[in-house]
Amino acid sequence: MAEEQRKIAFICSKGNLDMAYPALVMGWAALGNGIDVTIFFTFWGMDMINKARVDHLEIPPVANASMKMNMMGIPGYIGIPQFLGAFPGMTPFATSLMKQKMDKLGVPPVSEYLQMLVDGGAKLYACKMSVDMFGLKKEDFIDGVIDIVTAGDFMDMTEGAQIIFI
Repeated sequence: MAEEQRKIAFICSKGNLDMAYPALVMGWAALGNGIDVTIFFTFWGMDMINKARVDHLEIPPVANASMKMNMMGIPGYIGIPQFLGAFPGMTPFATSLMKQKMDKLGVPPVSEYLQMLVDGGAKLYACKMSVDMFGLKKEDFIDGVIDIVTAGDFMDMTEGAQIIFI
């Protein structure tokens, strides 16, 4: 009796820089372990595959209670006071810090990571309802997005897969 291939599917619903990497990292690890990978981008998660947005994802510090001062080079686990996140320039500042840390670790940018996943055999899909809601079309997405599908289609094509919502 042949062993059925393991499958994992990620639903990416957020377009912040810090929310892009979990699916990319876990998807890459899964491919490396011979696991079939499907990624479904919905709502603001489509920023990850939108040609105009993919290289401009940001990490807003407002309402990000987990953002700690040690990320900014200050020792300790002191949270950034939320009111500071509202100051002009804080989002670009936090984004720049995160990108510097990622670069230092050799982590590829989101667009490069997506290309690695596609080259490795991951299947990328955009959510039809979100595409319609935002007035997008397939041409707006990076190469490698296979199709625009409904949530029902996604459920059918990932039957038996572990599904992780991000």
